[in-house]
Amino acid sequence: MSHVAQPMHAEQRNLVLAACMMATFMAAVENTIVSTAMPTIVADLGDFHLFSWVFAVYLLSQAVSIPIYGRLSDLFGRRRVFFAGASLFLLGSTLCGFAQGMVSLIVFRALQGMGAGAVQPVAYAIVGDIYTPEERAKVQGVLSGMFGIAAIIGPTLGAFLVQKVSWSAIFWINLPIGAIAIGMLAAFFQERLHPKPPRIDYLASILLTIGAGSLMLAMIQGRSLDRWMLIACIVVGIAAMAILIRHERDSPAPMLPLRLWSNRIIKLCNFGSFGIGATMMGVAVFLPTYVQGVMGRTAIVTGIAFGAMSISWALASAVSGRLMIRAGYRSSAMFGGAMLMSGSILLAFMTPGSGPVWAGAGAFLIGTGMGFCNTTYLVSVQAAAELRDRGAATASNMFMRTVGQATGAALFGAMVNAGLTHYAPGADEVAEHLMDPALRKTLSPADIDRFTSAVAASLHNVYVVGAVLGLVVLLIGMRWPSRLRPGSKL
Repeated sequence: MSHVAQPMHAEQRNLVLAACMMATFMAAVENTIVSTAMPTIVADLGDFHLFSWVFAVYLLSQAVSIPIYGRLSDLFGRRRVFFAGASLFLLGSTLCGFAQGMVSLIVFRALQGMGAGAVQPVAYAIVGDIYTPEERAKVQGVLSGMFGIAAIIGPTLGAFLVQKVSWSAIFWINLPIGAIAIGMLAAFFQERLHPKPPRIDYLASILLTIGAGSLMLAMIQGRSLDRWMLIACIVVGIAAMAILIRHERDSPAPMLPLRLWSNRIIKLCNFGSFGIGATMMGVAVFLPTYVQGVMGRTAIVTGIAFGAMSISWALASAVSGRLMIRAGYRSSAMFGGAMLMSGSILLAFMTPGSGPVWAGAGAFLIGTGMGFCNTTYLVSVQAAAELRDRGAATASNMFMRTVGQATGAALFGAMVNAGLTHYAPGADEVAEHLMDPALRKTLSPADIDRFTSAVAASLHNVYVVGAVLGLVVLLIGMRWPSRLRPGSKL
């Protein structure tokens, strides 16, 4: 064991929790706030064909670095790794604001993502260290709710900063938040480190970066990559991951302890996180297309319908902790899975004439499922892991959710493209025409009817698959031992 959190009184713990909440919000809000500002950024920097990489490179570098930082926090202590990651995140944020071109912005976003890979999992691990299992169920719910709050605040804050200040401000707004979080943790969170220097498996870190990075790149940017580049990414990724698993089995100090996957609870949580990550993308990526493109509603109405998921996620995260304490992990995980499945079924039955309230109701149910499942998995993983592996276990859970998001985006994107080819052959850029009010007016009523029917049918398939994933998450929840709850022996 490399570190032990020093005892602290209630006021200190609350201050540490507040710092972790600020750090989590800072990293979570980044993608939503940048999404709002991207039209302005593209108009200023140009290179529209590269704009998707602004998001992809952040997700990619974050996902690859999460497991590494989680394990390093077990070896070197939470404070050191958090300070290093948060500092890298703030450096990347500062440089993003000074970017003079799209290429430099993409490079600086990669730095941001590498820092975010430490901020979120280490913040969760710190909270896991300083609270008892019963307390952890409540506070981790509050921490998970930061994702929902970030999704609500991000677009509005981004629009305000772009209009009243500058697009650079959307990156610089992180600086005071991050500085305060670092200062509070430096002042109030103390650790007693093990005097023996830890061994670091550098080869495992390199293999993980190459393997996971190549596979994530193939999933995130597969449609824009050259065919041979896509094949190369898949082959290199699979080979590197196979070598990594073989290497970690024999390593005396593994970077990714494979023993975690022999723990039933951790295994269930990680597979569940993959499922909820994939399911969420059906709403996050494609619900705006349905409401604005198929239903012909305005961007404001679309934002309200989509925002229902963020609101319910934040509320459910807070409520789930109390349910876990009273009814156990199984009930909370099953309820979350049932909500995911119900929301996806509701969206699968949605038609162009259903209206945005129907879409918002489906998003609300899915957000509820996300809040319950995400919090339950994190609390369960931290309770099941030994202290020496808590950082790695927390990171593995967040990593699997990120991989699920990338897989869901790739899978659903391919399904939509295949559906459009089948239902409306030759109708390229259909969604773009329907989403843009000016272009929509250039279409005849017959074309609008044909295109909206094609998009609706394609997205119907997405939500059918989402319902199946929700069912899988529900079945995973049923595998939990029925009497387990925070404070009981896992």
